[in-house]
Amino acid sequence: MKVALYGRYFPEEYLSCLKLLFYRLKERGIKVTVYAKFYDYLSQSYGFAPDSVALFKSTQELDMDTACMFSLGGDGTFLETVSLVRDSGIPIAGINAGRLGFLTTISCEKIDEVLDAFFAQSIPVENRTLIKAEGLVSPLSDFPYALNEFSVQKHGSAMVSVSVYHDDTFINTYWSDGLLIATPTGSTAYSLSVGGPILTPDSSSFVISPIAPHNLTVRPLVVPDSYSLRLEAISRDATVVCALDNRSLEVPSGTQIVISKAPFTIKLLRLGEIDYFRRLRNKLMWGIDKRS
Repeated sequence: MKVALYGRYFPEEYLSCLKLLFYRLKERGIKVTVYAKFYDYLSQSYGFAPDSVALFKSTQELDMDTACMFSLGGDGTFLETVSLVRDSGIPIAGINAGRLGFLTTISCEKIDEVLDAFFAQSIPVENRTLIKAEGLVSPLSDFPYALNEFSVQKHGSAMVSVSVYHDDTFINTYWSDGLLIATPTGSTAYSLSVGGPILTPDSSSFVISPIAPHNLTVRPLVVPDSYSLRLEAISRDATVVCALDNRSLEVPSGTQIVISKAPFTIKLLRLGEIDYFRRLRNKLMWGIDKRS
């Protein structure tokens, strides 16, 4: 069996957890491949250089028979892992060494429990929808997909107007600081912070959410993910900023982008995972009385 590990910045307080992970994998005779920059970071920052591991630098160097990609960090690290795994079908398990952790839900305290479930192959898998964005240029066009959201935002001080169409049907023009198209996974990310609704991961929908809309009656809109959405963003500034998750690019004002559901999904391993609604209650502190 082969597994891969991806990370970037890693807090020192989680180092013992990471060492335990490497030890358990080696103990089981698992072939481990580590992202080269992460390996160098661990070696230079903490003097920790795991032995008997291979290194990879890009998607092309990943073995397609890899059983799992461990993402070590927070949700931002997880999103970077998605851009490495792409449409390979390699499942991702997120180990939380960050803060909120909607995607990286495995706590360091449960490493042993998690690995027992992994080796026993009693692993729930969730298939998560991605967004596809057409009309962008490199580097976003190299992997024009997002797990959380696509956004178009103003570049300077001038607001942006984003006209949205479903095929030839006009939906609305949003005068605002920008516009988000979020997946169900992304409904608890940026979309939530601008007032969008929370969707369960198995919802077949997108959320269209304006960012600081000039017209206060404009509200987030939920549409089927079978829709093809055409966006035209116009600003008095020469450019606007388009982003797929945490990857962004300036594009000329007037650029048209077509948003649709990606033809593949990302597989998330939920090793020993609690149910989604309990996770919402825990992360968002629902029901906690702060009055006393």
